[in-house]
Amino acid sequence: MSGHVAHGATITVERAGPLTTVQDLGRPGHQHEGVPVGGAMDDVALRLANLLAGNAPGAAALEATLAAPALRFARATRVAVAGADMEWTVDGRAVGNWRSAVVPAGGVLAGTLSRTGCRAYVAVAGGIDVAPVLGSRATLVAAGLGGVSGRALRAGDVLAIGDAADGAVARPPGAHARGARTIAPSARPAYGSVVRLVAGPRLDALTPDARARLLGEPLRVSAQSDRMGVRLEVEGEPLAIRVQAELFTAGVTMGTVQLPPGGAPIILMADRQTTGGYPRLGEVATVDLPLVAQLRPGDRVRFAVLPLAEAQRLYLARERELALLARVLAVPA
Repeated sequence: MSGHVAHGATITVERAGPLTTVQDLGRPGHQHEGVPVGGAMDDVALRLANLLAGNAPGAAALEATLAAPALRFARATRVAVAGADMEWTVDGRAVGNWRSAVVPAGGVLAGTLSRTGCRAYVAVAGGIDVAPVLGSRATLVAAGLGGVSGRALRAGDVLAIGDAADGAVARPPGAHARGARTIAPSARPAYGSVVRLVAGPRLDALTPDARARLLGEPLRVSAQSDRMGVRLEVEGEPLAIRVQAELFTAGVTMGTVQLPPGGAPIILMADRQTTGGYPRLGEVATVDLPLVAQLRPGDRVRFAVLPLAEAQRLYLARERELALLARVLAVPA
C-alpha cells in the first residue's frame, strides 16, 4: 500500500461481488500513449459519494457492479454510497442510498443485488489508498493497471484508507442518523431511458430507415456490455450506412457512438480504446453519460438528437450545481 494511512484504518473485503474495483476520475492525458482514460463509469455518482464522505470529488472509491460487496472496517469510518440502489446496511441496519453513515470499528457495510441501476459507489473518508499509476488509482483490468494489482477485488483483500480531512470521520460509533448527509433527489443524476445524442459526421450517412429506427425505436442493452462499451441490440435488419466510405482511424472519447459492421451501435465508455475506425454516429451528451453507465443488460433506451450548444449549456449548468453542492456539503453537520 502507498501513502499515509490514518491510524491503521483498513477495510477487509469479506465478499467482493461480481466486479468491484477501485476507481477515481481516471488518467487523462495518456491516450496518445495508448493508455485509456478509465475511471468511474458514473463520475457524478462518484463525485457525490466523495462529497458526502468529506473527500475531494476525485478521491479513489469503490465501484460495485450489479451486486454489492461486504466490507469490514477496522476503525470507525464515515462512508457514503451513491449510484445504483444496492440496499446497503451497516451491521444489518439500513442505510439509505445517496447518503453518508458511520461504520463503527469492526462493523460491516454490505449490500445486495442492485434493485435499480448497474453501478454503485462506496466512498470512505480519506479515500482508498492504493499506489497511483500514471497519476491515478483507477483500476484498468484489461491492462492490469492501478487499483489492487490491476484487478477486481477478491474476498480477503485488505485496503488501506488514506488520511481523512478534518471532520471527515464523522460522529461516534452508532450515531448513524446524527450527522448523516444526503443528496436531494433534485441534485442526483437523472437515470432515465432517453439518451441525448450530439450528431456526428456519419449520422446522416445512415439509410433513411436506419436513421428513423435509431432515433425512434427502443434499443436493448446487450449482455455483452462492459466498462469498455455499452452494446445495443436492434430488432430486425441491422442498421446500415447508405454509402460505405473508407474512414481514417481517429481518437474517441467516452460517449462516442460507433456503428460496427454488424449494424448494432456501441456507446464507448470509460475503459474504451484510444482510437477507433468505425463510423461515428455521434457523441452522447456529457450530462447523459451517468444514465448510460447505469444501464443493465436487458434495459431499453432511445436516442434523441440534441444540438451541441444545448449539450454544452446543460453540462455547464450541471457543473455549477455540483460546485454549489460541494460548498454546501463542506459546512460541518
